[in-house]
Amino acid sequence: MSRIGKKPIQILEKVKAVVKDNQIKVEGTKGSLELDLHTAVDVEIGKEAIKVTATDPNDREKVALQGLFRSLIANMVEGVANGFEKKLKLSGIGYRAELKGNTLVLNLGFSNPVDFILPEGISASVDKNTEIVLAGIDKALVGQTAANLRALRPPEPYKGKGIIYADERIIKKAGKTAGGE
Repeated sequence: MSRIGKKPIQILEKVKAVVKDNQIKVEGTKGSLELDLHTAVDVEIGKEAIKVTATDPNDREKVALQGLFRSLIANMVEGVANGFEKKLKLSGIGYRAELKGNTLVLNLGFSNPVDFILPEGISASVDKNTEIVLAGIDKALVGQTAANLRALRPPEPYKGKGIIYADERIIKKAGKTAGGE
């Protein structure tokens, strides 16, 4: 049985949720999000909470989908109320970031700068030329954008150069040592 799927989702202040035609729409102060619901789950919206139930509580796949959709809807409610953000750091000599409109211009040690166009719904800010903060209301989109940025120059294990998450710790490997016989 899904433990997470059974928990009701608390509706935060200034958040409205509506289920219509097998689709849920959540609106808040930061914006609105929509999600197509699977036929295996039913969503009931009360005054203070949203409850997700599986259509067949004995079917393992439907119960798993209940937990998935409960998490997705909880992220939607949190996103439209407060938003999400990811912090990235550029580590390396000469590594810099600059924001020009909707494009991040990154100097990552390549011969030319890399232009990274931010997807719609994502905003970025650059602090000290080496710290990037991505923000948005869609948790999955913020995380995927951060992963795509990190993939441009993943941290290497010998010097730790690259794009790293702010809370990530790179375990460095020992380099070559002088040969002793």
